[in-house]
Amino acid sequence: MRRVRTVGASLPGWLAGRLGVRGPAPLEDEAGHRHATWLELFLDVIFVYALAAVAARLGTEPTPSPSAILAVIGLFLVIQWAWMGQVYYDTRFDPDDLPHRLLVLIALVGAGAMTLGVDEVPESPLLPIGYLIVRGVLLLLYLRARPTSPRARTVTSVYLVGFGLGWLIWLVSLTVPTALRPALWIVAMTIELATPWIGRRRLEQWPVDSRHLPERVGQFTIIVLGSALANLLFAVPDHPRPHMILTAGLAFVVPAAVWWVYTTFVTTNLVTSRLRAGQAYTYLHIPLGGALLLLGWSLGQAVRLVDAGANRLPLELRLLLAASVVVWVLCGLGLYALAARPGAARLAITAYGVISVSLIGATVGEARLLLFLVAAAIVGYAVLLNRRLAAVRKEWDRQRDER
Repeated sequence: MRRVRTVGASLPGWLAGRLGVRGPAPLEDEAGHRHATWLELFLDVIFVYALAAVAARLGTEPTPSPSAILAVIGLFLVIQWAWMGQVYYDTRFDPDDLPHRLLVLIALVGAGAMTLGVDEVPESPLLPIGYLIVRGVLLLLYLRARPTSPRARTVTSVYLVGFGLGWLIWLVSLTVPTALRPALWIVAMTIELATPWIGRRRLEQWPVDSRHLPERVGQFTIIVLGSALANLLFAVPDHPRPHMILTAGLAFVVPAAVWWVYTTFVTTNLVTSRLRAGQAYTYLHIPLGGALLLLGWSLGQAVRLVDAGANRLPLELRLLLAASVVVWVLCGLGLYALAARPGAARLAITAYGVISVSLIGATVGEARLLLFLVAAAIVGYAVLLNRRLAAVRKEWDRQRDER
């Protein structure tokens, strides 16, 4: 049963009642780890649409320009970072009272504005206004939690200073010419992304929940994979012929194998003991998630081209597909390195994944053959890596039993 958080001695009971914030809880045993609340899952819903809007920015042309790809990566970063800010608050503070719920619902409105503004960035002010709402709510939540304990004051100070400065720059961007807005957004995001690293010593005084954070980050990764599957699904015609069913099936194998590898890694709990403030773990999920979003779009475009009668895929599309898989594989190695030093076997599995997919993307132009070879390569990677993860987990369990 989950423990009830109590207010620290430094906060009078009457003030705690007015603030409605429970004080920091000590690190708990497995039974005390918190899970995603209904409110957190409700907030996730709007981000499903936000990710779909980001992917739609690439359009239906099979050869997107580098600027279009960079724009999508930047928008994905903004969307994920807005979501991640709330996750870091929830992993340390969990009041779940009326003021908290109302504030999160206001953040939901802001996320909706961001979703609507993705299509017309940078001309439309909806994206920055939505981000200001989401981040403004987060700053209010931290102000509200700040008096609950000395440890809370230490943690909230980091976020209030860094995110507050970023918020002001986003606000200023509304007053400048449209062409200058992206430059200010980049500056603001750089400051915000640097904030947890600069203040990591303070943040590590209150480590994140070792089960809640990976669970929430994993849920967002599944949302991204769902967006990838949606891109693939929408590419299949209403009354597919047998060869289209085969093509879509080959393409489906790729995100299915990605899901298999990712969930196997998460459920081994290899990283949970080394999360600390969680920066490395969550930051690695930013390029990982962006790669999965582009992978889903690339697979959808490949299926559309086959349906249109194309025998060969453009080189640009093939390279984008291969690059997406390579980034995912390298991020997986980075996540593994947070738990254990990669040995020769783990490095060899990574090299196999990177080299095989890169060669296929660069040399194979026939659509169905490329999809078959990429699917086979990723399935082989998944089998090898899952066996390696199982062996590492078994060794860890043996060492723990001996202690």
